[in-house]
Amino acid sequence: MIRAILTDIEGTTSSISFVKDVLFPYSRARMMDFVTRHADDPEVATLLEEVRSLCGKKELSAAQVAEQLIHWIDEDRKSAPLKALQGMIWEEGYRNGDFCGHIYEDAVRKLREWKAQGIDLYVFSSGSVHAQKLLFGHTEYGDLTPLFSGYFDTRTGPKQEAESYREIARRIGLPPASILFLSDTPGELDAAKSVGFLTCQLEREGTDSGPATHNRAADFDGINISQ
Repeated sequence: MIRAILTDIEGTTSSISFVKDVLFPYSRARMMDFVTRHADDPEVATLLEEVRSLCGKKELSAAQVAEQLIHWIDEDRKSAPLKALQGMIWEEGYRNGDFCGHIYEDAVRKLREWKAQGIDLYVFSSGSVHAQKLLFGHTEYGDLTPLFSGYFDTRTGPKQEAESYREIARRIGLPPASILFLSDTPGELDAAKSVGFLTCQLEREGTDSGPATHNRAADFDGINISQ
């Protein structure tokens, strides 16, 4: 019996194009200005030190760190300090009304339905927990954050490593066999399935399905929760 559902964001609850064509370019265009303006803020300063450590270059100036971060955006690197700084930049965008978080209508409807049925909902995304909450908190359907019981990002662990899902199950406090993981990425689903999670692969437009090793659904309406 499914007692909790863990969902990815990009390509699952939300369109890939929103992340790739709206959020990433927005943070890229503003990264240099944001970092240089806020380099002395304690939270930002800590994140900049994380970047220097990852690069092995303690002498990097704030501007040079920003250049490195922009390079990582271009590489689509899953770096925790990068994701945290992007979240801070996106917060300004959401609050200024420059964009709102994209969520598929079917995802909103089914998430509300599952929540009403007593199923606990969680998010696992490469974007920071802060960025996840911003996206779900600023949608055309209103603030959806009350639907979720918890959020996980890559500080929990890489999304394609089994140990990350074992840790998530431990934090949720449920056996993996009672948790359904939703994603469009086969490698993530493989990792979750290897530790006992139930899985379903979303095949929204523009996603690469790969071999059929998981249950599949074109949208949230096609997801079977009676497993």
